[in-house]
Amino acid sequence: MRTVVLKGEDALKKGAELIASGEVVAFPTETVYGLGADAFNGEAVKKIFAAKGRPSDNPLIVHVADADGLEGLVSGIPEGARAVMEKFMPGPLTVIMKKSAKVPDSVTAGLDTVGIRMPSHPVARAFIRACGTPIAAPSANRSTHISPTSAEHVFEDMDGRIPLIIDGGECEVGIESTIIDMSTDVPTILRPGAITAEMFADVLGAVRTFKGKVVVAKAPGMKYKHYAPSCETVVALGTESAKTAYDEAEKQGKKPLIIASSRVCDALGERTRIDVGSTDEEICRNIYAALHKAEKIAGFIICEHFGDKGICGSVMNRVMKSAGGKTV
Repeated sequence: MRTVVLKGEDALKKGAELIASGEVVAFPTETVYGLGADAFNGEAVKKIFAAKGRPSDNPLIVHVADADGLEGLVSGIPEGARAVMEKFMPGPLTVIMKKSAKVPDSVTAGLDTVGIRMPSHPVARAFIRACGTPIAAPSANRSTHISPTSAEHVFEDMDGRIPLIIDGGECEVGIESTIIDMSTDVPTILRPGAITAEMFADVLGAVRTFKGKVVVAKAPGMKYKHYAPSCETVVALGTESAKTAYDEAEKQGKKPLIIASSRVCDALGERTRIDVGSTDEEICRNIYAALHKAEKIAGFIICEHFGDKGICGSVMNRVMKSAGGKTV
C-alpha cells in the first residue's frame, strides 16, 4: 500500500472518500494525530487495530464535529456529562457514557460504554463533517510507540499501512485528551490530560482519579505499555541525578541525551539535551516531538521529572509509561 500525505481541501475530499469506502485515514487534532475509521462500520474499525498492531480489548474514542454527531452513539447524556461537554468541548476532553446499540463492539472492546470527543482542531472538525459520520480513532502510531504530533511522525510509523495522512501541522496541545468517566455515580478521570482535575471543580465539584489495578480497560492508555521510544528511557528525579546518569551512560558508550525544561537545560553544561520549553504548556506541546527526535539520535534517553501538578502531572503520566516506570 502506498501512503500519501495531503493538505487542504484535496486532503479532506480524498479522506472522506476513503472513509466512505471502509478505509482508515490519519488526521490531525489539537492533542495528537488520530487514525480514523467510520465509527458505525465494524469492519473498517478492525483495520485500525491491524494498522497499529493494537490489542482488540483496548477501546477507541469516537470523534464528532458537533453535538449533532452524538446521535446514535449514546443511549443518554447524564446531566453532569452535559455540563462538562458544554464547558470543555470542543477541546482536549473525552467523556465516557453509556453507548447505543448502533456502536459496534469493535469500537468499545465489547463494553457498554463509549468515549466521545469533539476536537477543536479546525481540520479535524472539517474532516469529520466531510465524512458525514462519527470517526473512531486512537493515536496514529504503531501500538506502544510514541504518539504522533506531526504528519511526519505518522508517516514514520504508518507508511505502507494506511492510504492517507491529512497534514494539519503540528498539534497545539501535544498529549492525548483527558478521559473522564461519566457513566458511574462518581465522575472519574481515567486518563489525565490538558484538562485537569482542578478544572472540573467549578462544573462537577470533586472528581476522583482512577488509581486501581486495570483488569478491563474502559479507556485507552490504561492497560498496556504506551508512548515508548525505541531505546532505553529513564526519568531523572533531579538535575544532579540526570547529570550523573548521563555521565555514567556516556562512559558505557550508550550515547545519552537529556530531555528537560529550559531551566534544567541551562545547568547541564555541554551534555546533549533537548529543551522542551519553560512553561507547562510548552512542555506538554513539545514532549512527544522531543521523544521522537531523541530516539533517532540517542541510545539512552533521560527525561526530567516535570512535577506532579496540573498539566505537568499529565505529561508525567505519559513519560513514566514511556520509561516503564524506571527512575534515576
